[in-house]
Amino acid sequence: MISETRKESISDQGKELEDGSHYGPLKEFNGHYRGTGPCGDTMEFWVNVKGNRIVDVSFSSEGCKATFDCGRVLCEIIKDNSLNEALRLEANRLLDALPELSQDEEHCAVLAVDTFKQALKDYAQNVVSSIEDEGGGDKCDTCSSNECSAKKRMDGESATEYEERKRLLSRMCKIKYKIIVLSGKGGVGKSTVSANLAFALVKEGRKVGLLDIDIHGPSIPTMLGLDGKKPIANEEGIIPINVNGVKVISVGFFLSNPDEAVIWRGPLKMNVIKQFLMDVIWGELDYLIIDSPPGTGDEPLSVCQLI
Repeated sequence: MISETRKESISDQGKELEDGSHYGPLKEFNGHYRGTGPCGDTMEFWVNVKGNRIVDVSFSSEGCKATFDCGRVLCEIIKDNSLNEALRLEANRLLDALPELSQDEEHCAVLAVDTFKQALKDYAQNVVSSIEDEGGGDKCDTCSSNECSAKKRMDGESATEYEERKRLLSRMCKIKYKIIVLSGKGGVGKSTVSANLAFALVKEGRKVGLLDIDIHGPSIPTMLGLDGKKPIANEEGIIPINVNGVKVISVGFFLSNPDEAVIWRGPLKMNVIKQFLMDVIWGELDYLIIDSPPGTGDEPLSVCQLI
């Protein structure tokens, strides 16, 4: 049972966040869950997911200030993240952001994360119900082909995985040809070939995209005089930088310091490349030229698998 004093405290905390806050029910949401922790504190989360991204999230709490703070920080961290990023969230992330929490209050972070993930699970179940109601998931309107694998969920595929795959395929099926430029050796001119091929095709009147997947040594931004440029994003995805008709995306655009080494292992590389293919607004293209790093490792293998 929550005392009246604690209820008033929670109410006061909520009032502090009324203006543009994440406190209280969302007007539009597609996932929701209310959970209670072992200490008796209660949390409630609402999420609004669109196109594999969390466009809005809010919470309410009936419990101590630590519970409230964990809910507030979680909302601040998670908004505008992808579903994959949200599902990887752990309580330690909240604890790092709230160093003032005592060891006895750490369970509040666990309650917040668990309740939030249950809200995401509710969203996934709602997607499944929608797919079943519409007769097997024929929701992709990119083309009229009933044979397209994006029309149906595969056996063993979760609702979240299906949404990601459908989003990826809907991007890729608008691109007629994908050309991967690769070599087993570095310094042989892959980026030069990729850039010249892209601009030569544009001169022929083609619609062209140029994707630089060299994670550790992206050279396309420097080669095209784009150092310091940052793509912008909206609800539909990331807008590539247009250079004389070529739509360009590189991991180099997203590095805070181009002189710092990028130390990423396989799974993280795979996720970044998937986002470049899935979340970038390539639009209708005749060709997507993909500039690869040296060798036949994670990057080119990931691209070949995804496209």
